[in-house]
Amino acid sequence: MTALALELNPQYITDAGGNRVGVILAMDVYRKVVEALEDLVDQADFDEAMAAKAETMPFEQAIAEIERDRPAA
Repeated sequence: MTALALELNPQYITDAGGNRVGVILAMDVYRKVVEALEDLVDQADFDEAMAAKAETMPFEQAIAEIERDRPAA
């Protein structure tokens, strides 16, 4: 069990048969879980991009190209 799992302190919602069908987390805990999952997705995306040996460009250049190609509001 991870340290994060110990901090969750979940409350379970059960059906008539006692089966867990939902969970309640404190908002601050929920936000930490979502942030951790987003970090994992970002890391996986980075790892995939590095493995693909894709062409890279400086961040500033990427932003400039996105802004240039964005339709006018």
